[in-house]
Amino acid sequence: TMQLEVPPISASWRSSFAGASAKLERQLALIGGTSSCIVAFSKDMKPGFGMWGPYFEAVLPGLWLIEGGQSATGALLDHIVRLHGGGLPPTTETHAKIIERVQEMRAVHGADFAQRLHVLPDFHGNRSPLADPHALGVISGLPLDSSFDALCRLYWRTCVAIALGIRHILEMMKEAGYELDTLHVTGGHVRNPLLMELYCDVTGCRVVAPQAPDAVLLGTAMTAAVAGELYPDLASAGPAMSSAGTERLPDPALRRIYDRDYRRFLALYRHREELEAME
Repeated sequence: TMQLEVPPISASWRSSFAGASAKLERQLALIGGTSSCIVAFSKDMKPGFGMWGPYFEAVLPGLWLIEGGQSATGALLDHIVRLHGGGLPPTTETHAKIIERVQEMRAVHGADFAQRLHVLPDFHGNRSPLADPHALGVISGLPLDSSFDALCRLYWRTCVAIALGIRHILEMMKEAGYELDTLHVTGGHVRNPLLMELYCDVTGCRVVAPQAPDAVLLGTAMTAAVAGELYPDLASAGPAMSSAGTERLPDPALRRIYDRDYRRFLALYRHREELEAME
């Protein structure tokens, strides 16, 4: 029988986790891929509309877990490529080519790049915070242009809309009593520099991305290590097995731009509701 050697659980690890637990209510995880999932913890039960839970001790003892998300994010970007890409397949190479061109155009046009394009990302319903499976997406500001650059402009503004959707969820969570300032991002979205930048600047949160190539798999390994009694609990396995991370702070110079985008985002929701209410 193979035996695994596990490093001893040091006092510094436990102290580090205790310190992290004290800050846990100000942090949340965003797992972004085909869709996106948000998870946050709280010491007290804080239910919020359009959120799942809270679930008591679902992960950590003494803490409530609440969950929300977006029904289509990576899948929405793939859809935009299929719909407006003139036959381009939504492959990794295609996304990279679009992102490269977006960055070139942003360098030329600055913060107002494609500002007349507005998107509601509810093409597959709105999971959070509206809890409306019948919600539909909206695109406003399309010109008579089917060029690759037009696709890049729409792709960029769809990325902005996805990040604005996360801000919408966070604002609703604040109303429920959550005070969040740090966003831990994992999943496929960490490989999209546009989304990673926007998650930070649009929400105003500090964004942390793990250096581990697959942090979701690493989390599963932590749980398995506890189940296999390699560690007594997640409070020990987490600090012992976690990887380092890189962090990004929001650019205050962009605050005005994205605050305006958020007001327009909410206005689109109001207009969509008005249109659907007309008889």
